[in-house]
Amino acid sequence: MEDNKPWALISEVGKQGYIEEVMDILKQHFHIICLKDFLQNSAVHGPKVQAVLVWNSLPAAEPTLLRLLPSLKVVANGGVGIDHLDLPYISSLGVKVTNTPGVVSDATADIAMGLLLASARRIVEGHQLAVDPNMTHLSQDLMGVEVTGSTMGIIGMGHIGCKIAQRGKGFDMRILYHNRTRRSVEDEQAVGASYRENVDDLLKESDFVVVAVNLTPETTSLISHRELSLMKPTATLVNVSRGLVVDQDALVKALRSGTIRAAALDVTHPEPLPRDHPLLGLSNVLITPHVGTNTYATTRKMVQKMVDNALAALNGQSIPNEVKPK
Repeated sequence: MEDNKPWALISEVGKQGYIEEVMDILKQHFHIICLKDFLQNSAVHGPKVQAVLVWNSLPAAEPTLLRLLPSLKVVANGGVGIDHLDLPYISSLGVKVTNTPGVVSDATADIAMGLLLASARRIVEGHQLAVDPNMTHLSQDLMGVEVTGSTMGIIGMGHIGCKIAQRGKGFDMRILYHNRTRRSVEDEQAVGASYRENVDDLLKESDFVVVAVNLTPETTSLISHRELSLMKPTATLVNVSRGLVVDQDALVKALRSGTIRAAALDVTHPEPLPRDHPLLGLSNVLITPHVGTNTYATTRKMVQKMVDNALAALNGQSIPNEVKPK
């Protein structure tokens, strides 16, 4: 049975690759080879590899690598976004592409709400004050903004957007949303959300604008100077989609000028930002290092879904989460 397992190429274990705690899932179904070992003898290993399991965009599924894999049948991506994959090219090779929707939604929605709360109530600043060895008394001027009863505008009402709306509803927030297509009345009622056909209206009305769209040519720089200028000066921008969805130069200008109150970001471009990037020096910015799905439970679910997708492709079965070129 062991010898019948297919071979899969991964980036590495540790660092930017897979955590050790999920390797049991991969090894149960595949012979695993890391990119470094593969490249040392690609002529021997190349014909064996039938699956590339992409995690954190690595290994990069580019022509230089794919040409070394004549038996490749599937590129299984961990996560929903596939903007780092050349879908038409990979598909032209007769190779299937898959992703892992659904299982990432709760964790991503949690980080969106966490960023919103931390920014609104200045939790990180409060922690820094509390552990400051020079602090001798409790400051009363660390004032935040109210979350309960405020208005949340969600741009991108897919699975993640709906989960964010659920969490906002738990805080008695008024929920607005903008999406390419309007959700059903049942979906709207489930989270108490009101549709805004024109995103400008959402931007003008919201106290917190949460961006949860996929990165596409249409959504690149979706939030730029004009959009930021429409937001309230007391508003906060939360981004859990992709860094390129927000024009970072425009964001820096808006934050410095007081056009908006604050920004809370789990994504930037590039990642990490250069250490001299102006966003890193602004006191009204909260940044986490793209950790939206970083829980043990969600990571294991993602890896399991990658495996399920890859095995279905290799066995000629219906693929649960195949992504096809448009």
